Amino acid sequence: MSEIVFVHGIAKEQLTADTLEQEWRTQLAGAVRIAGDGALADRIRGGEVRCRMGFYGNYFLRPGGQGGAVAESAMVDELTKEWLRNVAARSLDEYERDDARRAVGGYRLGAEGAQGTGAVLGWAIRTLSRVPWFVPPVYGAASFVVSALDQVTRYLEEPEIRVKARERVLEHLGPETRVVIAHSLGSVVAWEALHQRTERAELPLLVTIGSPLGLRGVVYPNLWPQPPVFPPKVKRWVNVADRNDYIAAEPDLGPLFPGGTIEGTWTPDNGADPHEARFYLGKEMIGRAVAEAFTYPRQL
Repeated sequence: MSEIVFVHGIAKEQLTADTLEQEWRTQLAGAVRIAGDGALADRIRGGEVRCRMGFYGNYFLRPGGQGGAVAESAMVDELTKEWLRNVAARSLDEYERDDARRAVGGYRLGAEGAQGTGAVLGWAIRTLSRVPWFVPPVYGAASFVVSALDQVTRYLEEPEIRVKARERVLEHLGPETRVVIAHSLGSVVAWEALHQRTERAELPLLVTIGSPLGLRGVVYPNLWPQPPVFPPKVKRWVNVADRNDYIAAEPDLGPLFPGGTIEGTWTPDNGADPHEARFYLGKEMIGRAVAEAFTYPRQL
């Protein structure tokens, strides 16, 4: 059981829980220090505050299989369109907005001029691959887009992955848990896991960063349980998204998850890699929320 539970996002299948846990713990300690609580920062960095990573990336590996492709489905198509619509609505680059709108239009027109729907999907993936803010600098452009599409849709469509991923989070949650920080697809895993949590103790803080929970075309209607609500026994929910993080939904999730107040706004600037978890974790707003959670009296 842990005081802080981390839940990673997409494209971490080649890493391990220990690697990610160390990176996240160090970065979060720095954010807490920036927020003014040096004593807590030292305790987090030194391991006195028990932190654990809910790691599920290995479930996306295909033993003996070949990567580099995504199975076409209605869900894949819809998720691609949602991300394209985010680019079209948020990008400050006129050409990126126009490219995204044309790609969405290709879906609407039923692939006119293309060789079937597969060609439209390929066109859409290439469009997203050309958006610098969408693709992290360390990844091959198309390979990241394909991996992101594959993992989000497989989580939602393959019950075995979904159950095991939630179990990796639940095994670290206990009455002493004060903070859950979940990134990207991990925010979906964490939200669902919190609905299965059986502890009587209230969780002081849930932080979701770069979250797709509010993507209405694919993620939101496929969450479990339905209808989606504010997680039970969660005292505070903070949702943070960089405006250029096109994988994330709009930050104001309040209307979609009734039953509590969600603090969400466009605030962080993650630079050239808007979706990077470590960049979110290093922000003062995250450090301050975590520090405040450690002053919240436990209700066991």
